[in-house]
Amino acid sequence: MRRLEDKSAFISGAAGSIGAATARRFVAEGARVVLSDIDADRLHALADELGAEAVVADVTESAAVAAAVARTGELDIAFANAGIFGDVAPVAEYDEEVFARVLAVNVLGPFHVAKHALRVMRPGGSLILNSSVVGLTSDPGISAYATSKHALVGLMRTAAKEVADRGIRVNTIHPGPVDNAFQHRIETVATGQGEARAAEIFESMIPLGRHATPEEVAAAVVFLASDESRFVTGATIPLDGGMSI
Repeated sequence: MRRLEDKSAFISGAAGSIGAATARRFVAEGARVVLSDIDADRLHALADELGAEAVVADVTESAAVAAAVARTGELDIAFANAGIFGDVAPVAEYDEEVFARVLAVNVLGPFHVAKHALRVMRPGGSLILNSSVVGLTSDPGISAYATSKHALVGLMRTAAKEVADRGIRVNTIHPGPVDNAFQHRIETVATGQGEARAAEIFESMIPLGRHATPEEVAAAVVFLASDESRFVTGATIPLDGGMSI
Protein backbone atom coordinates (compact mmCIF):
# COMPACT_ATOMS: atom_id res chain seq x y z
CA MET A 1 0.00 0.00 0.00
CA ARG A 2 1.35 3.39 -0.99
CA ARG A 3 1.44 6.00 1.79
CA LEU A 4 -1.23 8.29 0.32
CA GLU A 5 -3.35 5.70 -1.46
CA ASP A 6 -6.90 6.92 -2.23
CA LYS A 7 -6.26 10.34 -0.65
CA SER A 8 -7.15 13.63 -2.28
CA ALA A 9 -4.68 16.52 -2.06
CA PHE A 10 -4.47 20.22 -2.90
CA ILE A 11 -1.18 22.11 -3.40
CA SER A 12 -0.86 25.88 -3.81
CA GLY A 13 2.34 27.26 -5.29
CA ALA A 14 2.62 23.97 -7.16
CA ALA A 15 4.71 25.33 -10.04
CA GLY A 16 7.71 26.15 -7.82
CA SER A 17 10.43 23.63 -7.08
CA ILE A 18 9.11 22.55 -3.66
CA GLY A 19 5.52 22.43 -4.88
CA ALA A 20 6.46 20.41 -7.94
CA ALA A 21 8.66 17.99 -5.97
CA THR A 22 5.83 17.50 -3.50
CA ALA A 23 3.29 16.97 -6.26
CA ARG A 24 5.48 14.27 -7.80
CA ARG A 25 5.83 12.51 -4.44
CA PHE A 26 2.11 12.77 -3.70
CA VAL A 27 1.23 11.18 -7.04
CA ALA A 28 3.89 8.49 -6.60
CA GLU A 29 2.41 7.70 -3.19
CA GLY A 30 -1.08 7.22 -4.65
CA ALA A 31 -2.79 10.57 -4.09
CA ARG A 32 -5.12 12.32 -6.49
CA VAL A 33 -3.78 15.86 -6.70
CA VAL A 34 -5.19 19.25 -7.68
CA LEU A 35 -2.38 21.71 -8.44
CA SER A 36 -2.71 25.49 -8.19
CA ASP A 37 -0.42 28.41 -9.07
CA ILE A 38 -0.46 31.73 -10.91
CA ASP A 39 2.22 30.58 -13.39
CA ALA A 40 -0.10 28.96 -15.92
CA ASP A 41 2.56 27.60 -18.29
CA ARG A 42 4.63 25.83 -15.65
CA LEU A 43 1.52 24.67 -13.82
CA HIS A 44 -0.04 23.04 -16.86
CA ALA A 45 3.28 21.45 -17.85
CA LEU A 46 3.53 19.84 -14.41
CA ALA A 47 -0.10 18.73 -14.50
CA ASP A 48 0.41 17.13 -17.91
CA GLU A 49 3.52 15.36 -16.63
CA LEU A 50 1.67 13.92 -13.64
CA GLY A 51 -1.80 13.42 -15.06
CA ALA A 52 -3.07 15.81 -12.39
CA GLU A 53 -5.64 18.60 -12.49
CA ALA A 54 -4.43 22.20 -12.71
CA VAL A 55 -6.28 25.32 -11.58
CA VAL A 56 -4.74 28.75 -12.12
CA ALA A 57 -5.52 30.79 -9.00
CA ASP A 58 -4.10 33.71 -7.04
CA VAL A 59 -3.97 32.77 -3.35
CA THR A 60 -4.71 36.36 -2.34
CA GLU A 61 -8.22 35.98 -3.84
CA SER A 62 -10.50 34.02 -1.54
CA ALA A 63 -13.04 33.06 -4.19
CA ALA A 64 -10.31 31.73 -6.50
CA VAL A 65 -8.86 29.56 -3.75
CA ALA A 66 -12.32 28.30 -2.78
CA ALA A 67 -13.01 27.30 -6.38
CA ALA A 68 -9.64 25.56 -6.71
CA VAL A 69 -10.09 23.61 -3.47
CA ALA A 70 -13.59 22.61 -4.54
CA ARG A 71 -12.10 20.78 -7.53
CA THR A 72 -10.63 18.21 -5.15
CA GLY A 73 -14.03 16.97 -4.01
CA GLU A 74 -13.53 15.27 -0.65
CA LEU A 75 -10.20 16.58 0.63
CA ASP A 76 -7.63 14.80 2.78
CA ILE A 77 -4.45 16.88 2.39
CA ALA A 78 -3.73 20.56 1.76
CA PHE A 79 -0.25 22.02 1.34
CA ALA A 80 -0.14 25.83 1.43
CA ASN A 81 3.12 26.47 -0.38
CA ALA A 82 2.78 29.71 -2.39
CA GLY A 83 5.02 32.54 -1.23
CA ILE A 84 7.16 35.53 -2.19
CA PHE A 85 10.18 37.18 -0.60
CA GLY A 86 9.96 40.97 -0.96
CA ASP A 87 12.94 43.28 -0.46
CA VAL A 88 15.93 43.65 1.85
CA ALA A 89 15.87 46.94 3.76
CA PRO A 90 15.85 48.19 7.36
CA VAL A 91 12.44 48.39 9.03
CA ALA A 92 12.64 52.20 9.08
CA GLU A 93 13.14 52.25 5.31
CA TYR A 94 11.05 49.28 4.18
CA ASP A 95 8.61 50.06 1.38
CA GLU A 96 5.08 49.83 2.75
CA GLU A 97 3.54 48.54 -0.49
CA VAL A 98 6.09 45.74 -0.72
CA PHE A 99 5.50 44.87 2.95
CA ALA A 100 1.74 44.71 2.37
CA ARG A 101 2.17 42.56 -0.77
CA VAL A 102 4.39 40.06 1.05
CA LEU A 103 1.82 39.70 3.83
CA ALA A 104 -0.99 39.37 1.29
CA VAL A 105 0.68 36.43 -0.45
CA ASN A 106 2.43 34.80 2.51
CA VAL A 107 -0.23 35.22 5.22
CA LEU A 108 -3.57 35.94 3.59
CA GLY A 109 -2.84 33.29 0.95
CA PRO A 110 -2.25 30.42 3.43
CA PHE A 111 -5.22 31.68 5.45
CA HIS A 112 -7.41 31.30 2.36
CA VAL A 113 -6.08 27.79 1.77
CA ALA A 114 -6.64 26.87 5.41
CA LYS A 115 -10.11 28.44 5.53
CA HIS A 116 -11.44 26.70 2.45
CA ALA A 117 -9.58 23.41 2.89
CA LEU A 118 -10.61 22.89 6.51
CA ARG A 119 -14.25 23.45 5.61
CA VAL A 120 -14.27 20.36 3.41
CA MET A 121 -11.43 18.25 4.84
CA ARG A 122 -12.34 14.76 5.88
CA PRO A 123 -11.65 13.53 9.42
CA GLY A 124 -8.05 12.43 9.80
CA GLY A 125 -6.83 14.92 7.21
CA SER A 126 -3.68 17.03 7.23
CA LEU A 127 -2.99 20.71 6.56
CA ILE A 128 0.65 21.70 6.06
CA LEU A 129 1.79 25.33 5.88
CA ASN A 130 5.17 26.14 4.34
CA SER A 131 6.87 28.69 6.60
CA SER A 132 10.66 29.17 6.68
CA VAL A 133 13.63 28.96 8.98
CA VAL A 134 13.02 32.68 9.49
CA GLY A 135 9.61 31.77 10.84
CA LEU A 136 11.66 30.56 13.82
CA THR A 137 14.49 33.11 13.67
CA SER A 138 15.16 36.31 11.70
CA ASP A 139 17.91 38.53 10.32
CA PRO A 140 18.31 42.24 9.56
CA GLY A 141 16.56 43.54 6.47
CA ILE A 142 13.89 40.88 6.03
CA SER A 143 11.08 42.28 8.16
CA ALA A 144 8.29 41.55 5.68
CA TYR A 145 9.35 37.97 4.93
CA ALA A 146 10.14 37.08 8.55
CA THR A 147 6.94 38.67 9.85
CA SER A 148 4.88 36.74 7.32
CA LYS A 149 6.56 33.44 8.12
CA HIS A 150 6.23 33.93 11.89
CA ALA A 151 2.54 34.67 11.34
CA LEU A 152 2.01 31.21 9.89
CA VAL A 153 2.98 29.66 13.21
CA GLY A 154 0.16 31.54 14.92
CA LEU A 155 -2.29 30.52 12.20
CA MET A 156 -1.16 26.90 12.44
CA ARG A 157 -1.39 26.67 16.23
CA THR A 158 -4.85 28.21 16.25
CA ALA A 159 -6.17 25.95 13.51
CA ALA A 160 -4.59 22.86 15.07
CA LYS A 161 -6.62 23.38 18.24
CA GLU A 162 -9.79 24.18 16.33
CA VAL A 163 -9.85 20.99 14.23
CA ALA A 164 -8.26 18.48 16.57
CA ASP A 165 -11.67 17.07 17.50
CA ARG A 166 -12.06 16.01 13.86
CA GLY A 167 -8.71 14.23 13.92
CA ILE A 168 -7.29 16.80 11.48
CA ARG A 169 -3.65 17.73 11.97
CA VAL A 170 -2.10 21.12 11.20
CA ASN A 171 1.65 21.72 11.12
CA THR A 172 4.24 24.10 9.71
CA ILE A 173 7.47 23.20 7.97
CA HIS A 174 10.45 25.56 8.20
CA PRO A 175 12.91 25.02 5.34
CA GLY A 176 16.28 26.66 5.45
CA PRO A 177 18.09 27.50 2.21
CA VAL A 178 16.91 25.25 -0.61
CA ASP A 179 18.81 24.80 -3.86
CA ASN A 180 16.33 26.54 -6.14
CA ALA A 181 15.93 29.78 -8.08
CA PHE A 182 13.76 31.38 -5.38
CA GLN A 183 16.45 30.93 -2.72
CA HIS A 184 19.33 31.97 -4.97
CA ARG A 185 17.55 35.25 -5.72
CA ILE A 186 17.19 35.85 -1.99
CA GLU A 187 20.87 35.15 -1.43
CA THR A 188 22.14 37.46 -4.14
CA VAL A 189 19.88 40.31 -2.96
CA ALA A 190 20.79 39.77 0.70
CA THR A 191 24.56 39.59 0.14
CA GLY A 192 25.09 41.74 -2.94
CA GLN A 193 27.28 38.93 -4.30
CA GLY A 194 27.06 36.70 -7.36
CA GLU A 195 25.09 33.48 -7.07
CA ALA A 196 28.02 31.15 -6.37
CA ARG A 197 29.61 33.36 -3.71
CA ALA A 198 26.23 34.14 -2.14
CA ALA A 199 25.50 30.40 -1.87
CA GLU A 200 28.86 29.87 -0.14
CA ILE A 201 28.05 32.61 2.38
CA PHE A 202 24.70 31.04 3.21
CA GLU A 203 26.14 27.53 3.44
CA SER A 204 28.67 28.81 5.99
CA MET A 205 25.69 29.54 8.27
CA ILE A 206 24.26 26.00 7.98
CA PRO A 207 25.75 23.41 10.37
CA LEU A 208 25.26 20.64 7.79
CA GLY A 209 27.10 22.85 5.30
CA ARG A 210 24.83 22.66 2.27
CA HIS A 211 21.49 23.67 0.79
CA ALA A 212 18.53 21.30 0.99
CA THR A 213 17.06 19.81 -2.16
CA PRO A 214 13.38 20.36 -2.99
CA GLU A 215 12.95 16.60 -2.76
CA GLU A 216 14.14 16.59 0.86
CA VAL A 217 11.49 19.15 1.73
CA ALA A 218 8.89 17.14 -0.18
CA ALA A 219 9.77 14.04 1.84
CA ALA A 220 8.88 15.85 5.05
CA VAL A 221 5.59 17.04 3.56
CA VAL A 222 4.72 13.47 2.58
CA PHE A 223 5.39 12.34 6.15
CA LEU A 224 3.08 15.03 7.53
CA ALA A 225 0.44 14.20 4.92
CA SER A 226 0.52 10.48 5.67
CA ASP A 227 -0.91 8.45 8.52
CA GLU A 228 2.64 7.98 9.80
CA SER A 229 2.27 11.40 11.45
CA ARG A 230 -1.24 10.85 12.78
CA PHE A 231 -0.20 11.97 16.31
CA VAL A 232 1.72 15.06 15.11
CA THR A 233 -0.14 18.36 15.24
CA GLY A 234 0.70 21.93 16.23
CA ALA A 235 4.36 21.26 15.40
CA THR A 236 6.98 23.52 13.83
CA ILE A 237 9.20 21.18 11.82
CA PRO A 238 12.65 22.64 11.01
CA LEU A 239 14.18 21.47 7.72
CA ASP A 240 17.19 23.74 7.91
CA GLY A 241 20.33 21.65 8.37
CA GLY A 242 20.64 22.98 11.92
CA MET A 243 20.43 26.66 10.95
CA SER A 244 17.90 27.47 13.69
CA ILE A 245 19.82 25.77 16.51
